[in-house]
Amino acid sequence: QVQLVESGGGLVQPGGSLRLSCAASGFTFNNYAMKWYRQAPGKERELVARISSPGGGTIYADSVKGRFTISRDNAKNTVYLQMNSLKPEDTAVYYCNAYGGCAYEYWGQGTQVTVSS
Repeated sequence: QVQLVESGGGLVQPGGSLRLSCAASGFTFNNYAMKWYRQAPGKERELVARISSPGGGTIYADSVKGRFTISRDNAKNTVYLQMNSLKPEDTAVYYCNAYGGCAYEYWGQGTQVTVSS
């Protein structure tokens, strides 16, 4: 049974930091690219960051470059999103995604991140 379980969301003040985690199980983690998406109220879901496997190459949305860092620990089947210098416009539900090809894509349930003073 495939599971992606996100954690680490919450309420933070502008300029603060959070680290999201996504624990994966039920599939061969090393064979999947891992992504973080987010969806703000009234907006479409957007790709925030992606990390490939096994090379670990990364890409980021322009809006988060220099502030967010995606990483993965293949021994722990976990992907992380370190978020620094958070802004109110980063407020969204953040989703973990595993992509192994068009027939092999999985989603987590999402974790809320709220940036507000």
